[in-house]
Amino acid sequence: MNATDNPTRFVLARLQTGEPTPFRLVPEEAGLDRLKQELNLLGLRKVRLEGRFVPVGGRDWKLDAMLGATAVQPCSVTLAPVTTRIDTPVLRYYMADLSNPTESEAEMPEDDSIEPLPESVDLWDVLSEALAIALPDFPRAEGVELGESVFTEPGAEPLTEDAAKPFAGLAALKKKFED
Repeated sequence: MNATDNPTRFVLARLQTGEPTPFRLVPEEAGLDRLKQELNLLGLRKVRLEGRFVPVGGRDWKLDAMLGATAVQPCSVTLAPVTTRIDTPVLRYYMADLSNPTESEAEMPEDDSIEPLPESVDLWDVLSEALAIALPDFPRAEGVELGESVFTEPGAEPLTEDAAKPFAGLAALKKKFED
């Protein structure tokens, strides 16, 4: 199926253009450990990237896959373990006539699944990027609230969120006069 020494790297020019090329990547223990370290995870299991390369037109390719993983992250408030199940589609279009912008202020395209056609695609890189994007940025353990931060100089009365909303005070005053 893949004519390279690296089982996760697919050289697109060597794939058959008449039909989709299926793939399945299930990392072994060493790969899971590497991902856990890269993504600052407490645990990682049931990881798989399964899909296919589909030829589009004469030279373009579409990577159409599903990413599945169970990740354990530290809660952003309490550092308690938070388990998240991820099952998400992964879609990439590799286009031959798409060039990399060279300007320092190039606009970002609206569709971030379109990329210039590379010589090869490493499924490990696709899996790692897709997992990093799918993980919650600020995981929170069940029932944990962020709370209110109050900052003030020593000896001064703290300014709370409620006190910073002057119209809330007016609404309370109006209600008092209506009663």
